[in-house]
Amino acid sequence: MELNSKKKLHALSLAEKIQVLELLDESKMSQSEVARRFQVSQPQISRICKNKEKLLADWCSGTANRERKRKRESKYSGIDEALLCWYHIARAKAWDITGPMLLHKAKELADIMGQDFVPSIGWLVRWKRRNNVGFGARHVLAPPFPSESPTPALMCQAQPPLSLKDFTPEDVFGCAEVPLLYRAVPGKRVPCDQVQVLLCANSKGTEKRRILVGGLQAAPRCFFGVSSEALPATYHPDPGIPWSEWLARFDQDMGQQGRKVALLLAARVVEELVGPSGLHHVRLLPLASSSTTPSLPSSVVWAFKAHYRHRLLGKLAAVQAKRAGASLAEAGTGITELDALHMAAAAWAKVPPQLILSSFIQEGLAPGKTPPSPDIASEMPPVPSGLSWEEFSRFVDLEGEEVGPEICKEETGTEDQEGAKEDSFEPLPTKADALQALGTLRRWFECNSSSPELFEKFYDCEAEVERLCSL
Repeated sequence: MELNSKKKLHALSLAEKIQVLELLDESKMSQSEVARRFQVSQPQISRICKNKEKLLADWCSGTANRERKRKRESKYSGIDEALLCWYHIARAKAWDITGPMLLHKAKELADIMGQDFVPSIGWLVRWKRRNNVGFGARHVLAPPFPSESPTPALMCQAQPPLSLKDFTPEDVFGCAEVPLLYRAVPGKRVPCDQVQVLLCANSKGTEKRRILVGGLQAAPRCFFGVSSEALPATYHPDPGIPWSEWLARFDQDMGQQGRKVALLLAARVVEELVGPSGLHHVRLLPLASSSTTPSLPSSVVWAFKAHYRHRLLGKLAAVQAKRAGASLAEAGTGITELDALHMAAAAWAKVPPQLILSSFIQEGLAPGKTPPSPDIASEMPPVPSGLSWEEFSRFVDLEGEEVGPEICKEETGTEDQEGAKEDSFEPLPTKADALQALGTLRRWFECNSSSPELFEKFYDCEAEVERLCSL
């Protein structure tokens, strides 16, 4: 008889864990009795009960490997999720996906996100196991129509006609692609400093989707050391909007909520899409090409830009205070794409739901007879000091003005060198730097007669920073 013999650990698969939960719910068996039936310990059954919601979510997702006994999270979760989203889009298009193709795409996504990651064969094997991805013989059914790609008109005729009346206001979404000169100053614009912002909200104003910003560089220097999960908005390296990928993620989110929604979209975008029939939970309602009605009310877009411009002027004033004697245009060179993401996210959060609801009804994009008449002016940012209302309005609508022959900042000498200093790689802040900054900020508040309300907000920020520093 061996004295040092150890009991063999028996781990349960996802399918077996779901059986445990069903047995505990449907019968009067105790955890100890269920443990004996599955030949495991009672603490293991207790842990399964504690993780009930997560296990059920994995089971219902349909993508988890139900025979896996342990789930190890990937260190690069952002790349993992992005690659899975691309994989589902590629499968919907019936592409022949190979291992080398996935490795190449994973590396490409890592470069876009600014992460130092080189995918290996081992990582790909684990990724396939985590997401229940397998390559095998593809059985493609012969289509009952000619192999030529159908035109958008035929695709619309093949589906039952839908209207806004078929959906509740909560399930009618509108979206718009908004050009934004992210570091413009009043009276001056540089066309190469423009990004594209995708805004999306439902007609009731209760849901505003996370904004997407199409940038100019694959990995801006200002993103150095910044976690992709910490970005306030989704960043796409190309100037255009990746409509197929964005719609696939939108459709996935609505599927997880068990919803069927309608999305108002410009006819031009629908015509450019490849395979919109792959959407299961989002129905596209394209506006007519001749229609002047926007897919997202113009007043909503204007409110977003007004809040952004107001916040931008405040940022420029802060940069001027830091650089003694700098002009407003020179201060604009210190605004980075990362600053633009934060300001755009803050501006979108400032757009009031009541304005969105009223605008949808006025444009005829939502059911309703008379739009509500709240005091929207009180919800809009005040006109900055030094500008008249007409000047601020022109500043907000700067993208609509004619562009003269301008010289991009990359082609200039002084501004380029000054901007390079702002975008250069700086040492990442440490925990000690963060705590010291808190002390400096509190001292500055104390010396400038700050209000109690401001101190309450500071205390929340202080507690969160101290919590993160203690980890």
